Amino acid sequence: MLTILRDAYDEIVHRGYAGGDEEVCGVLAGEYGAEASRVSTVFPAENVADAPQIRYAMDPEEQLRLLDAIESRGLDVVGFYHTHPTGPPRPSAVDSERATWTGYSYAICAFDGHPYLGSWRWDEESFEQETVAIADA
Repeated sequence: MLTILRDAYDEIVHRGYAGGDEEVCGVLAGEYGAEASRVSTVFPAENVADAPQIRYAMDPEEQLRLLDAIESRGLDVVGFYHTHPTGPPRPSAVDSERATWTGYSYAICAFDGHPYLGSWRWDEESFEQETVAIADA
């Protein structure tokens, strides 16, 4: 299960709308658990993919800086997020090819009339959908 605080959820949605037809991405931070995690903060990253309308990629140096910032605040990496501005609200084949953090959450916010945020945990071979809850505190 993935619980996301309302402010973190709102930031993902607002960044997604601001990104227009390009995917936006970042790191989820908070309290990591093998069965259940809680996201209290999101750390946006620049999407440096060659085709940002259909995929996302984080610059490795920026990702390292974000991971250091998360650790320095005493938080855990919970996973990653990105948007699918026009795509389905589930991981794509490209998402599966590029997933590397086993046991971590990969949240996807899709926009088809209204935002939908789903999350999947990577298990080395495939994604397993997890329940998402939005919490006020």
